[in-house]
Amino acid sequence: MSSNGGASYGADEPTSYGLQPPRPGVPEQQPGVPGPGGVPYPGNPYAAPTQVVPEQQVPQDPGAGRLIAGRYRLLSKLGHGGMGTVWRAKDETVDREVAVKEPRVPDHLPERERANVFERMRREARAAARLAHPAVVNVHDVAVVEGQPWIVMELVQGRSLGAALQEGTIGAREAARIGLEVLGALEAAHAAGILHRDVKPDNVLLGPHGRVVLTDFGIAQIEGETNLTDTGGFVGSPEFIAPERVLGQRPGPASDLWSLGVVLYTATEGVSPFRRNNTPATLQSVLNATPAAPNAAKGPLADAITALLGKDPARRPNAAQVRRLLEEAAQPPAPEPTQVADRVRIAGPGGKSVRVGRKGWIGIGAAVVAVAVAAYLVIWDPFAGPLPDGWKQHKEKDVAATLVAPPEYVRGEPDRSTDKGHWVSYTDPSYSVSIVLTLYKKSEDTLNEIAGTASSEAYQDADAMEKTDDSSFSNMAESPAPKADTTETSYDGGEAAENVVTYVDDQTDADTPRPREARIFYYKTKSGDLYKLWIDYPGKGDFTERGREVAKTAIANLDIDKP
Repeated sequence: MSSNGGASYGADEPTSYGLQPPRPGVPEQQPGVPGPGGVPYPGNPYAAPTQVVPEQQVPQDPGAGRLIAGRYRLLSKLGHGGMGTVWRAKDETVDREVAVKEPRVPDHLPERERANVFERMRREARAAARLAHPAVVNVHDVAVVEGQPWIVMELVQGRSLGAALQEGTIGAREAARIGLEVLGALEAAHAAGILHRDVKPDNVLLGPHGRVVLTDFGIAQIEGETNLTDTGGFVGSPEFIAPERVLGQRPGPASDLWSLGVVLYTATEGVSPFRRNNTPATLQSVLNATPAAPNAAKGPLADAITALLGKDPARRPNAAQVRRLLEEAAQPPAPEPTQVADRVRIAGPGGKSVRVGRKGWIGIGAAVVAVAVAAYLVIWDPFAGPLPDGWKQHKEKDVAATLVAPPEYVRGEPDRSTDKGHWVSYTDPSYSVSIVLTLYKKSEDTLNEIAGTASSEAYQDADAMEKTDDSSFSNMAESPAPKADTTETSYDGGEAAENVVTYVDDQTDADTPRPREARIFYYKTKSGDLYKLWIDYPGKGDFTERGREVAKTAIANLDIDKP
C-alpha cells in the first residue's frame, strides 16, 4: 500500500484484512458448477460446502418464536450488523419462509430523530420493493411494530460473498460474473432514484444455480444522514465508502460504483485495499491511499477496478463502461493460442518453416488459429442420422449456417474491434479438439482470392501447404513436411471438396512435437460465397478416434442457410 497524502493516524498502516490467495494449479471453475471436493463457489477452492446442522441441534436464539405483525414467526438469526438483525422467519399467512430485518438505530438518538429515521426506512423500503431485477432481493412487506419498520424480504438460500471470501479469493472470471450481476442491480436501483450506499461482500448473496443477489437496498443507509456519530463510529462499512461520502458530499451513482470496485479488488486480490486497524485510519486511507495495482485480476477486470477506485467521482467510468469491461473479463478463454494473423507458420522440410498466407491450407482469412492449425475431414453424408446424445445445434447468424458440437464445447468468435472476418469456433475444454466454420463472402473478396470452385480452393490450399517455404524460420525444430490428400465430393447435390491433412505441431512446444490430424471441408455456394469447416485434433493417442468422430458428425450435420 502507498499513500498520496500524509495522514497523522495511519493511512499507510498495513491492512488488517487478508485473505488466502488462490490455490496454485487449481483452474477456475465454470459458474454454478461445483469445484473440487464439492465446493459450490466457482473459482474459490477454499469455499467449503455449507454444513447443514439438524434443526433440533441448533440452539434457539433469544427472540425466536416471536410473531411480528400477526403473521411473521421469527425462527432463527441469520446475521446482524450496525443497522439491525436479519431473521429467518415463517410467513404464516402464505406458508413460506422469508427474511425479516429488525431495525436498530443508536440508542442515544432523541425520540424525534429516531422516528424520522424509521420513517425514512419505511419510504426507502417501499421504493426498493418496486425494483424488479433478478439480482435485487425482493422486498415483500414493511411491518410496523411499535413504530419501528421490520423489513420483510425474500429469503435467499446460500452464503454471502463475504463468508465465501473468508475461505479464499475467487477467480477473475467468476469475480467479473458476480460484478456484472451486482452492476445490474445497481443500474436498476439508480434508474429508480435509489442509492444503495452499502455495497460490500456481506450484502452480496451467492444463491443456487449461480444466482447473485444484492441485499439491503435503501435500507442500511439513509441519504443525508451524518456519516460520523458522536462517538466516532461510522454508519456502514468505512472501507467500502466512497471518498466523497467521507467528505460529507452528496452521494450519487458513482459512489455505489466505487464500492463495487472495492468489492472486486477484495474478491480477487485477497485484501481489502483501504481497511486499517481503526475507523479513522480507514477513512484516511479511503481519502488518500492508492492501493497496489491489481495482480490476480488482469486485463479488462484490472482496468475496471483501477478506474472505479478513482478518487474523483466525475472521472470514474459510468455503468455502461464498467459493463463492457466486465463482460469482456467474464468471457471464457479462447482456444489457445488465439491470435489474429494474416499468416500461419508450420514446420517445413529441413527444419524450415512453411508460412501459409490467406490462400494457404488453413485459409481462415485473418481469423483464428486455435490450439494449432489442423483437421481431418470426411465426405459429407446427407443421411448421417440423429445427433449423438447431448450434442447441440448452434444457429450462427454471422456465418449463415447451423453448426453442431458436443455440449461441453466452448464457443469463440472474432474480436469485432479488430477482426472483420466471419467465423465461429467450438473447442473442447482441454483445447485438444476444435471445430471452426469460416465464411468468405464474395462481396468482400476485392482481391479475387476465392477460387472458382470448392475443389480448386482445396487443391490450391494443399499445394501452398506442401510447397511454400520461408527460410526466415530456419531455426525451428526439424519436423516432417505437412501432407495433404485432396478429394472431390458433394454437398446437397452440389460440388464440394475435402483435404485430409497430417502434420507435426512443434510451435506449441518445440521440445515435444505433437502429431496432428485435420479434416477440412470446402463448399462454394451458388452466390459465390466460400465455406470452410475444419476440425483438428491429435494425430496419435486417446483423442484421435474421438476427434475423428467429432469431425464426422460436425461435417455430416453442417446446414448452410443458402447453399
